[in-house]
Amino acid sequence: MVSQYYWPETFRITEVVRALRDEGCEVLVLTGQPNYPEGVSYKGYKWWSIGTEQHDGVTIFRIPLVPRGRGGAIRLALNYLSFVVFATVLSPWLLRAHSVDKIFVFGMSPILQAIPAVWLARLKKAALVTWVQDLWPDSLSAAGFVNNQKVLSAVSRVVSWIYRSSDLILVQSLAFVAPVQGMAGNTAVKYHPNPGDFAFSETAGDQKCPVNFEPGFNVVFAGNMGTVQSLDTIVSAAEILRGEKSIRLVMVGSGSRVDWLKTEIERRNLTNVRLAGRFPLSSMPSIMANASALLVSLKKSQIMSQTVPSKVQAYLAAGKPIIASLDGEGARIVLEAGAGVAAPAEDAQGLANAIRDLKSKPAVELERIGLNARTYYEQNFEPHLLARKLSFLLAAAQKNSP
Repeated sequence: MVSQYYWPETFRITEVVRALRDEGCEVLVLTGQPNYPEGVSYKGYKWWSIGTEQHDGVTIFRIPLVPRGRGGAIRLALNYLSFVVFATVLSPWLLRAHSVDKIFVFGMSPILQAIPAVWLARLKKAALVTWVQDLWPDSLSAAGFVNNQKVLSAVSRVVSWIYRSSDLILVQSLAFVAPVQGMAGNTAVKYHPNPGDFAFSETAGDQKCPVNFEPGFNVVFAGNMGTVQSLDTIVSAAEILRGEKSIRLVMVGSGSRVDWLKTEIERRNLTNVRLAGRFPLSSMPSIMANASALLVSLKKSQIMSQTVPSKVQAYLAAGKPIIASLDGEGARIVLEAGAGVAAPAEDAQGLANAIRDLKSKPAVELERIGLNARTYYEQNFEPHLLARKLSFLLAAAQKNSP
């Protein structure tokens, strides 16, 4: 497994590896020194170190990784590039005593982290499977990071080379299949969604909820609060709903736009929006279990409409009604599951109406919607179910390129 992010950082790939281990796979992990999200190396780790450790029955090989700092462009570039360089140079030596038959890339942004995996797969004569989590270079322009067409074209050529160098490509969204296949040439592309978290397999009622909810209809937004989450739509919807005292929006998490969010809440005097702070993943089931409904939102763009935010799986697992303020695949899943309501991306009035719509439903109807969500989750996103499917896909992957 090649991934820039891994335990003790809280990314889903750690649980995917654990589930593969439970299915009988022997997994080695090549990753960097942990520093996400604060941008400084975790206690007990040094960014320039090379090391090996054991966690949860898995051997982890760590390479040097320049911390991302506070997220400035230069530090982020150094963070990404240092993984590519150090993994390419050091991985053959670190894995010199190990026979490897498959190399599996967790392809979060930046997909460039797959470059050392291409090199390693050739050295080890192993099949390379790349699991695409984000469409590049589309996501660069959608998030506003890069607008220069020459740069985007250059990135597109590199991404196409990575795809064509893979022996199998998995994509986390059905809407990814066509664009990825268009860049992948003869490499097979298959849909394999992200699973839910093991935390939601536990009984939320056994955990104490760290958020004190006031009586009323509490809509919880949980997760990253960044550029693509369209927080201005949420704030504008809250302003529309200001006079409806029983409706509150509770924002749980952190991100690059939290300071902006605080400023807007104060500027607009939004007493119906509460910033609850960031909590560990283990607390999320109990928080969501005490919510009236759960909110997911994204910006309006083609790339965002093709993406399924990972919180959709978590929300379905929580068994609560979902409000989807987004377009495309994410909204399709919520509606197909009968798990809630949807409004177009960046439509504040539509979001306000969707919240009113759910609030107006009787308790028995809300309970039925929540049950639909959980049933759909069990049938489509349960971690062990998807781990079995993934183990079969990995086993069947064959080395095609020379």
